[in-house]
Amino acid sequence: MIVGVLKEIKAQENRVCMTPAGVEVMKQHGHSVLVEASAGAGSGFTDADYQAAGAKVVAAPPEIYAQSDMVMHVKEPQPSEYAMVRPGQIVFTYFHFAADEKLTREFMKTGAVGIAYETVTGPNGIGLPLLTPMSEVAGRMAAQEAAKYNERVHGGRGILLGGVTGVAPATVLVIGGGIVGTNAAMMAAGLGAKVYILDMNLDRLRYLSEIMPKNCTPLMSSPSMIRELAAQADAIIGAVLVVGAKAPKLITREMFKDMKPGCVLVDVAIDQGGCFETSKATTHSDPIYEVDGIIHYCVANMPGAVPITSTMALTNATLPYALQIASKGWKAACKENAGLKNGLNMVGDKITFKGVAEAFGLPFTPADSCL
Repeated sequence: MIVGVLKEIKAQENRVCMTPAGVEVMKQHGHSVLVEASAGAGSGFTDADYQAAGAKVVAAPPEIYAQSDMVMHVKEPQPSEYAMVRPGQIVFTYFHFAADEKLTREFMKTGAVGIAYETVTGPNGIGLPLLTPMSEVAGRMAAQEAAKYNERVHGGRGILLGGVTGVAPATVLVIGGGIVGTNAAMMAAGLGAKVYILDMNLDRLRYLSEIMPKNCTPLMSSPSMIRELAAQADAIIGAVLVVGAKAPKLITREMFKDMKPGCVLVDVAIDQGGCFETSKATTHSDPIYEVDGIIHYCVANMPGAVPITSTMALTNATLPYALQIASKGWKAACKENAGLKNGLNMVGDKITFKGVAEAFGLPFTPADSCL
C-alpha cells in the first residue's frame, strides 16, 4: 500500500503522524511512504531523516492525496483539503466528527473511509489506545496551564497553585476521572494544590483513592457537587469524555455568579464540543478569553505545543494499527480487529459510528454492514 504522511496545517499544530522510525517499519513490511516536505520539522525531524528511512519526500498535499491509498494526519482534514480526498481513500487521523457538523457533512461527500483515532478501542472494547497518549499529554498540560493563567498578569486570581509556607494552596477541581483527569489531578497535586477529582464510576473512584496523593480527594460527581466545588475552585479542569459524541455541558454560565473572579477554566473536552457552556475553541497564539470575569483556556490541540513528546507518544500507539490497515486493507483489518472496527466512523457517505449520527440527526449505518 502507498501511505501518505501529511504536514499539519491547523494553527500552531507541530506534531506529525509518523516518525522516520515508523517509515522504516512500513518499508520493512513492503509499503511505500510519501512524506510531505517539512512535515516533521515541528517535531524535530528533517526531510533527510525521512529519506534515510526510505520515504519519498513530495512537495505538496495534492500529490500525496492523488497517489496514496491511505493518508494519515494528526488533526482532522482542513477545508482546503476536502476536495483532495478521493472516493475509497482511507483517511486515518483524529476526526472528532461529533463536534463539527461541517466537517462531517463535507467528509460524507468525499466517498472516503474515515477511521478515527479517538474511537479505536482496546481488547474487548476496553480503553482508547490511540487517544490515551494524547490524553496523558493534555491532562498534564492542563495543570500547567491552570497554574500559568492563574497568574494576575494573565487575568487570573493571582494565586500560586501550591501556596507557600503559611499560605493556603489553590483549590483545583477536576471533572472526570479518566486518563485526562487522572493526569491533570496528579500534576496539580504534585504542584501542591488542594485537588478534588470527580467521577461517576465507583470502581474508578476506589482506584483513584488508592493511587492519588493525600492532597487529592476523589468524589462522586453530581450537579450539586459540581456547583458546590466550582464555587470554591481557583481552577477547574474539564476532563469529560463521551466516546465519539459531544461532551455534556457541566459548568453553566449561571454558575459563574457564585464562582471566584479570575477562576481559570481549562476545557480539555473542547475537541468534543467542550464541557463548559461558554467554551469555544481557541489556539496557542490566542489561548484565552474572559466571560463574566472567568478565564477560559480552550485550545483544541493542546499537545501540539509539545510536539516532540506528543509525536513520539502518538506514533508509538498508532503505528501498529496503521500497519494492520496497510498490510490487510481496511475491511480485513477491521474484521480481524474489533477495536479497529470501532474506529470506523464513515464509509463513503454512510456514518458508521452512532455518536456521530446522533449528534446531527443523520442516518446511522452499522459498521458490520460495510464489511
